[in-house]
Amino acid sequence: MTCQEPAPTGGKQGEAMKLNETTLPDLPAGVSRPQYNRAHLKHGIVHIGVGGFHRAHQAMYTDRLLQQGDNDDWAICGVGLREADRAMQSALGEQDGLYTLIELGSDGTNKLSVIGAITDYLFAPDDPDQVIEKLASPDVRIVSLTITEGGYNVDDNTGLFNHHHPDVVHDHEHPRQPRTVFGFLTEALDRRRNRGLAPFTIMSCDNLPHNGLAARSALLAFAYARDAGLADWIDQHVTFPCSMVDRITPGTTPAHTQWLKLAHGIEDRWPVICEPFTQWVLEDNFCNGRPDWASAGAQFTGDVAPYELMKIRLLNASHSAMAYLGYLAGYRYTHEVMQDNRFTGFIRAFMDEDVTPILGDIPGVDLDRYKATLIDRFSNPQVGDQLARLCLDGSSKIPKFLVPTIRALISDSRPLDRVALVIASWAIYLRGKDEAGQQHDIMDPLAVQLRTAVQNRETLIQTFLGKTDLFSRDLINSQAFCEAFESAVSRLESDGTLATLQSLSVA
Repeated sequence: MTCQEPAPTGGKQGEAMKLNETTLPDLPAGVSRPQYNRAHLKHGIVHIGVGGFHRAHQAMYTDRLLQQGDNDDWAICGVGLREADRAMQSALGEQDGLYTLIELGSDGTNKLSVIGAITDYLFAPDDPDQVIEKLASPDVRIVSLTITEGGYNVDDNTGLFNHHHPDVVHDHEHPRQPRTVFGFLTEALDRRRNRGLAPFTIMSCDNLPHNGLAARSALLAFAYARDAGLADWIDQHVTFPCSMVDRITPGTTPAHTQWLKLAHGIEDRWPVICEPFTQWVLEDNFCNGRPDWASAGAQFTGDVAPYELMKIRLLNASHSAMAYLGYLAGYRYTHEVMQDNRFTGFIRAFMDEDVTPILGDIPGVDLDRYKATLIDRFSNPQVGDQLARLCLDGSSKIPKFLVPTIRALISDSRPLDRVALVIASWAIYLRGKDEAGQQHDIMDPLAVQLRTAVQNRETLIQTFLGKTDLFSRDLINSQAFCEAFESAVSRLESDGTLATLQSLSVA
């Protein structure tokens, strides 16, 4: 089953105006906009990896803060390191850093805000020294990152920093013309040290466990290979707060851009769409000051881990749980999946019976309410979150989002039917066809290896579950899990996804 690309509803047609600083006063009355003087702002933050999520999340919180006044030191300068970032440089440059944030409610309502927190954008391949000098500026006190998990350059097999990557080798040979994020950060911190300046905080906003520790480990590994004295200084003086970030932010489509133009008269080259829900929990560990993001809705804590665990094992794992099963069944959007009671019951049972008992208490969080909110968020038809997006990079997601739960269930000798079905659906998805025979590409860094691992049905357990880089040895060494996996694969092959889910719900 498929549906057309969902688009926002409401609004009226009007003459379109290009979004930039000069047209802000002419925006429609219902569109919120910066009430602060952007020309007076200083760049207290440099953000590397400006994409949809950063603009819907950290930049939005910062915009809220700037709207309150007396926070002029905390504007954002965006930085792009990859050639693919040139498009963002062009779009934001033409619009003076402005863009439209479109919040799509499950009830059909929309909220439009023009965000002004990003006041400059530097494209590193054109002028790496300009970026390094910006990072070395005394005004900059925080460098934040959304560089994706792969950007941390960790070898999946060893868990160690990959010093042999060609770009890393280049950065050590040419420290003033770096290519990697760690080359830029290390050179900038070296200049700050030599100039007697305080370092900046490095704040990861990427969706991976213990993201601050991951950033710290990668940067120190790079820095020690360059200069042990500099690395010791970084180790002693730079802080790396962990954070939990949450907001469903699907990719912007031409349909969204066209709707904004026709319904609200705003010509925005790259608006951002997102759900109304947002959450940001930050470890309060900043070496050179920080904004009062708490006044804008963020939460500071001494320990992010419980919130991170809640989000990864409930939200992210549920996304993976529905993604491959839903795609095999012919669905293409999360709201389609959640309109099917068989899926809704499966996801709720997974959260309630498999995950919740091993989470423990989360300070200040009502887990029952949180899970109900997740079901509502997954069901939002306006967001139109594509299952294909959730199916991406399973080799990066499954080991972090789902396997820890499976290990706990195995250890406690608890039922494994649901989690085994999710792993089985991933294996069948990797064959490249859904149940109707429609082919799909496998978008994964390990695509070739994964396709090979699932080719032979007779050896599937050995070749797939035996991939210890994904599953360690916990799954294949568990007879109970291997039996549950074999049963799940057989049922999916013979009965199909929907009948298999139905049988689980009545078991």
